[in-house]
Amino acid sequence: MPASRWNQSIMDLLSWFDDLEELQEELFFRPLTPRVLEKEDTDQGEMSEESELFERIPADLPILPLRGVVVYPQTAVPLTIGQPRSIRLVDDVMAGEDRLIGLVASKDPEMDTPGPEDLFTIGTVAIVHRLFRAPDGTIRLLVQGLARFNLGEFVHLDPYLKAKIELFPEVLEDDLEVEALARNARDQFVHIAEMIPSIPRELVTSVVGLEDPLQTIYTIANFQRMDLEDAQELLELDPVLEKLKKLVTILTREVEMLEIGQRIQNEARSEIDKVQREYFLREQLKAIQRELGEADEQTLETEEFRQKIEKAQMPEEAEKMARRELDRLSRLPTAAAEYGVIRTYLDWLVSLPWSIGTQDDLDISRARKVLDHDHYGLEDVKERILEYLAVRKLKLERKDEIEAQEPVDEIRRVREGVILCFVGPPGVGKTSLGQSIARAMGRKFIRISLGGVRDEAEIRGHRRTYIGAMPGRILQAIRRVESRNPVFMLDEVDKLTYDFHGDPASALLEVLDPEQNVEFRDHYLEVGFDLSQVMFITTANLLEPIPAPLRDRMEIIILSGYTESEKIEIAKGYLIPRQLRENGLRPEEAVFSKPALERIIRSYTREAGVRSLEREIGAINRKVVTRIAEGKKKKVKIDPDLVREFLGRPRFFGNEEIAERTSIPGVATGLAYTPTGGDVLFIEATGMPGNKGFQLTGSLGDVMQESARAALSFVRSRAKDFSLKPNFFDETDIHLHVPSGAQPKDGPSAGVTMATALVSLISKRPVRADVGMTGEITLRGQVLPVGGIKEKVLAAHRSGLKTVVLPKRNEADLEDLPAEVRKEMKFVMVDTVDEVINIALEAAPPKREKKVKSKKPSGD
Repeated sequence: MPASRWNQSIMDLLSWFDDLEELQEELFFRPLTPRVLEKEDTDQGEMSEESELFERIPADLPILPLRGVVVYPQTAVPLTIGQPRSIRLVDDVMAGEDRLIGLVASKDPEMDTPGPEDLFTIGTVAIVHRLFRAPDGTIRLLVQGLARFNLGEFVHLDPYLKAKIELFPEVLEDDLEVEALARNARDQFVHIAEMIPSIPRELVTSVVGLEDPLQTIYTIANFQRMDLEDAQELLELDPVLEKLKKLVTILTREVEMLEIGQRIQNEARSEIDKVQREYFLREQLKAIQRELGEADEQTLETEEFRQKIEKAQMPEEAEKMARRELDRLSRLPTAAAEYGVIRTYLDWLVSLPWSIGTQDDLDISRARKVLDHDHYGLEDVKERILEYLAVRKLKLERKDEIEAQEPVDEIRRVREGVILCFVGPPGVGKTSLGQSIARAMGRKFIRISLGGVRDEAEIRGHRRTYIGAMPGRILQAIRRVESRNPVFMLDEVDKLTYDFHGDPASALLEVLDPEQNVEFRDHYLEVGFDLSQVMFITTANLLEPIPAPLRDRMEIIILSGYTESEKIEIAKGYLIPRQLRENGLRPEEAVFSKPALERIIRSYTREAGVRSLEREIGAINRKVVTRIAEGKKKKVKIDPDLVREFLGRPRFFGNEEIAERTSIPGVATGLAYTPTGGDVLFIEATGMPGNKGFQLTGSLGDVMQESARAALSFVRSRAKDFSLKPNFFDETDIHLHVPSGAQPKDGPSAGVTMATALVSLISKRPVRADVGMTGEITLRGQVLPVGGIKEKVLAAHRSGLKTVVLPKRNEADLEDLPAEVRKEMKFVMVDTVDEVINIALEAAPPKREKKVKSKKPSGD
């Protein structure tokens, strides 16, 4: 039964009668069921009025479909009729003598004109008691159910439904279980009525007074909230015992639902009462404190904020905003929702270090010692920091002279901060270098990671209109470090992302612009905060993902990988001592020889930085700790053989691998630049019988595929100059493959390597095992300059290559290489692919002369 009929049915019924007593007398206590159709054993032998009524029930009845309601025998139900065919049916029924009608519920309450197949098969014979025609054209009926029936064949469908019916007598039982269940159902209904005040008490009294189990079932079901399927099931079920079990289940569930709802309502009411009680108590407390001459808690808090504002030494704009919000706070009751919002805002304002900073240590000699102590190499970075300190020192010494000068530019302010961007592969010391800079300058250090940040609010905060709003991560970090001029590291700036939440890289433009960050406005604070004294340092593995406007605001410093000798020095000075401390070893208990370190670097690591090297050193130290703990050794000297024993088989191979792979014609050694530094790249070419086919594999990007096609076109156009077979391409398909196929590759710098591999394949001349190369090519055979020369050369040096072929216009990049690399390696600068071929390929084998067999003179 729909929820709307829960109380409406009762109210509609009451509207038909003067009072509830008349309703009870007319309807509730007139049981009309098939069991009274039997003849009464009276002296007169006459049939009762009700029995005569059942006898008059015809074999076919007009059928009125019901939407969302089930009418039971022995119950009165108000109905509203609006469909034209239903109005026609009611008019015809009221014109007859018996006023009997068949009521059957529709399976789909939303269907306007259900057909025979849309109705349930069991309905109720009802008599129309009263009728009222409303002004809107609808008809209101008051019907009383008489008996159940089975729906038979439909006699006709127009103008309304009419069908044959067969009465469906109730199966009655008279035992203690039925009586107990009936009593339980009445008790449950009384409990429900207690929780729903709108149910009249007289109706509850009437239900309690029912003795007939069947009438109890139908009367309660008529006013009880339940689903249509459950209501129909109550009508169809037999015997009465099953009906009672079903009804008690429904009532029990309803009681539980009402109790839960009542408990929730009581909890909400008690919470409201608690708030009101606290409000009244606070008001009383304020009155008492006023009588005693004491300040209340709110007044004390307001005064505390006022003192903090005075002490913070804010700029004029920020102080004005703080005092205005403080005035609002003092006028609000503490229970107001906005009180907590304003209090949090003021707490942020007064806790920022508006005037608190650290004094720079401008001792250049000390700063140099600190930087050299913390990091080996990295001379470019150290020199830039020392330059910054020197400028600060000189400006401080000449402060009076500078202030006395007339300003030359009225628009552009003097920039004080510095914004550096360290770009380099992982493990070269970018993050730790920031900490060393802070230590050298005597400043505090704070770091936040930007990797994966995709919301602009992470940088600039949320506006105060949002629940739980707070400043962005920039001001959060400034507040945490409690200094207005820290060394602020923004790690992984190249890994920022963006989506519909905004672009955090664009939000960083204001933070990292020396012209603008003097008045950085966070969305939460809405007042300017001076970031010009902050030394910002960003780090990245790659420069290309950083948006160009952001890249333009930073001073780029490239940190390339370390050479083998540098790694050995770093291991001795930093990595080994740290791993000894972490594993609880004394320095004399684990001693690494230089050949052992060389073996680790060459055979177990291949990286630009030193993270893998430190992990391998740590693994060896743990092996040493195990032996000492077992009592087998007191101290261990690590040599190459012990490295092999502790770390297992080598993971990388140097010259041997290159020599083995390039021994076959068609394989050339190239040099590539990756996010982890430089690397050696093998390019393989092979031919097979076919017809000018060209296949590329190895997860190559569009640019690299174009370079391969350009290389093939160049080789084909110069086939004669390279002494290649003229008909080779007409009879052969070529497959060019770059190993490590799971790793995407792109870029134009492999052009010379691809051309060399193709010429090697066709001429059957293998590529020299000690030669590596890089460079972009044109269709005319020119070799163009490429980037990442230092990283590529260091990778060649790590792999044991002795000769590197480079574009001639990259010659200036050799100045960035360490002296030991320039000394140990040979660099050949070229302008054309012809020069590359002459240098890279082995000499062609001498041609064998064909022996011509002389014909023997035939005998006579």
